[in-house]
Amino acid sequence: MLLFFVRHADPTYDPDELTPLGKRQAESLARRIARYGADDIYVSSSNRAIQTMQPTAEMLKKEPTVLDWTNEAHAYKEQSMPTPDGGRTWGFALPKMQRLLTSTEVRKLGTEWYEHPDFKGTDFAKGHLRIKRQTREFLAQYGFIWDEDRGMYKNINYVPVETEYKYDPSVKKCSSSDEKRVVLFAHHGFGTNFLSAVLDIPFPQVCLKMNFGHTGMTVIKFDENSEFVVPNMLTMANDGHLLADNMPTAYNNHIYY
Repeated sequence: MLLFFVRHADPTYDPDELTPLGKRQAESLARRIARYGADDIYVSSSNRAIQTMQPTAEMLKKEPTVLDWTNEAHAYKEQSMPTPDGGRTWGFALPKMQRLLTSTEVRKLGTEWYEHPDFKGTDFAKGHLRIKRQTREFLAQYGFIWDEDRGMYKNINYVPVETEYKYDPSVKKCSSSDEKRVVLFAHHGFGTNFLSAVLDIPFPQVCLKMNFGHTGMTVIKFDENSEFVVPNMLTMANDGHLLADNMPTAYNNHIYY
């Protein structure tokens, strides 16, 4: 299975919709995804994510499934914090929280970073654990069940391929061309929690060190030919479709690369 995680296109947040540039980005992304197709399309319940998804669904003639739990508004409510000027922002964007997340004590806790006393009982930790649980339930729909002891996913749909005496390359259960392709259109803040859960990477490492530009596409492979699976990230936040269409490649329209 190939899991595609896509951040929405260039938006305005109030009202929640795409800018004219964002609509062009969404069309460019649709052409890229349509080149190889998609089996299942999921989307956050936010308008900016739905508008980003629409050209892809229309081009592939696929009916999307809306997943409200992927809406960034929920994660933001749980993981945002007050700023000195009276506003709010993501907690992991604040210097005080960054110092905590990178502290030796938190790093030693690994994927259980939330066990640090400063996080216990907070909405910040609860928000991550909610998304982690829902992400694992989402992957279980496709037969990939998290095995805590092994630190891998157990593929319950795995069927051993019997070969006699030696490996026979002509015998295959499936090929890369017929792997299921699943696309989720969502958000950056939510995505840091989601990818942490999918890849079993400590959340502090993801939220502080990984980022996603508009329509950036992250692709993760789950090997359908293995009983126990370590998901492999093939590309992260890739916006090559924008470059191919002679559109600007930038992070949030202010860092061009």
